[in-house]
Amino acid sequence: MGLLRKIRDTGRVAEDAPPRPAGNPPPGAAELAGSAHVRCIDAGSCNGCEIEIAQAFGPVYDAERYGARLVASPRHADVALVTGPVTRNMAEPLRRTVAAMPRPRLVVAVGNCAIDCGEFAGGHGVEGAVADIVPVDLRVPGCPPEPERIVAALRVVTGR
Repeated sequence: MGLLRKIRDTGRVAEDAPPRPAGNPPPGAAELAGSAHVRCIDAGSCNGCEIEIAQAFGPVYDAERYGARLVASPRHADVALVTGPVTRNMAEPLRRTVAAMPRPRLVVAVGNCAIDCGEFAGGHGVEGAVADIVPVDLRVPGCPPEPERIVAALRVVTGR
């Protein structure tokens, strides 16, 4: 009984949420009503951004508490987190994946490679940046971007 009493007396101990990120949400974000289903798409990255995205949805940063939830199918997704420069073999699958998402849909370019091809610019297998293939609504710079920045971008999308 001592442990239950201690839990009751201590109460809830949690850090306050950080302040809301500054910036206007992209068009279409208001229609998501504070909740976004997110699909991650690797268009040819080195996997550094995927590790940071996994951390953003892990227990420390917990992007899910701000209304962002990972889904396995683009048909269930509102937001596409695209990483890496788009390779020639991934250009058409990326177009098809984004086209399969219901409207309103948002595309977030995560990392310098997705924004401007980064270290891979001019490579023979690189088609271009994500914005060259599909319209991009939000950009998260960094190589790789910290989980805090990814969570901040998702908070801009959800408005929470």
